[in-house]
Amino acid sequence: MHKTCKPAMLYFGTPVVLISTTNENGTINLAPMSSIFWLGWRCVIGLGRGSKTTDNLIRTKECVLNLPSVDQVNAVDKLALTTGSEIVPAGKIRRGYTYVPNKFEIAGVSPVVSEVVSTPGVRECPVCLKALVRKIHPVGEDDEVIKGRIVNIELEIVNVRLHSEILQDGQSNRIDPNKWRPLIMSFQHFYGLGDQIHPSRMAEIPEGLYKMDQNRP
Repeated sequence: MHKTCKPAMLYFGTPVVLISTTNENGTINLAPMSSIFWLGWRCVIGLGRGSKTTDNLIRTKECVLNLPSVDQVNAVDKLALTTGSEIVPAGKIRRGYTYVPNKFEIAGVSPVVSEVVSTPGVRECPVCLKALVRKIHPVGEDDEVIKGRIVNIELEIVNVRLHSEILQDGQSNRIDPNKWRPLIMSFQHFYGLGDQIHPSRMAEIPEGLYKMDQNRP
């Protein structure tokens, strides 16, 4: 039987992302987040308006979405409760956040040069998606409680770099879902994927038919 509930959050399970952005002084901020989804080569992320990542995205119009596998869970967790903002917002202070200037160092990961954006990615993450900001959408403008506190940011993925270990055998552009083990966040806890439970009829559709632009290589 269903029961009417009022959870404080609705994070039912989404991939974890380490998003790298460039600070005003040229250093790199690295922040974990998991409010994200993709449609073709467009991506929408949800962030707090007062975060350092949001400020950097608005200013530089670029980022790298680094997707960790389950093997990078410790690196991701080391970044929890850290912020790149020297003046920590009051809301984050209440949650126990502290300012950390060098996120790569504390996470124990290394930067890797990006080809088409100036912000580096994370070498250890199997997936690095270089992205440009295309649109910023305020969220909750009709609600005085959350108005001005959350934004959705639409990104265009302009370059994809993958570890060869997650590619299908004999394929240069297809990820093998049996090799790619993304890190998942569900209600503030880390999870991985289990074994495939059932074949999908959707998998019978050639991936190439999902290209929004059929002329794109």
